[in-house]
Amino acid sequence: MSHHYWNSLWFMPMAVVTAPAFAADYLTIPQAQALIFPAGAQFTDQGKLLTSDAKDQIKDLAGVRQRHDKQPIWRVEQEGKFLGWFIVDDVVGKHEYITYAVGISPAGEVLSMEILSYRETHGGQVRDAAWRQQFKGKTLKDPFKLDNDVSNISGATLSCRNLLDGVKRLLAIHKLFLAQDSIS
Repeated sequence: MSHHYWNSLWFMPMAVVTAPAFAADYLTIPQAQALIFPAGAQFTDQGKLLTSDAKDQIKDLAGVRQRHDKQPIWRVEQEGKFLGWFIVDDVVGKHEYITYAVGISPAGEVLSMEILSYRETHGGQVRDAAWRQQFKGKTLKDPFKLDNDVSNISGATLSCRNLLDGVKRLLAIHKLFLAQDSIS
């Protein structure tokens, strides 16, 4: 090959090599439903389409913005008894979405929180049962402050804070739009 050929390669644009995004799916929606609610529970899709006004109400109550117009929600019953609500949501960790599910009692108390998908390269400790257990029993009356009522995980501060805010936002949705349906 000629010397001229190699010199022209020197000026050719090179592809930028980046680390691949880390994504891990841990639970499907039915698997999370089975972990949060007892066997035999029935789940009825009650997804809500949220208007701009509804999203403003959520932000006013929760202190965080509702990004999506459609919120996946299931009403949960077993043998005619109302058990609560199952809600799937996404929050941004540091750069990528974290998909999680929350079970909420008819009274507006967190029954459990499960991580369905975690796409960040660091901070996967939010999946640890001991960390997620801190959400059990939370209501809108709780402070929802990192390191106050839910501990921070070093290296996962944004994931921790955003999950905390997300759960509070789901409790606000419950209070504003689902609590009245809890009686029926």
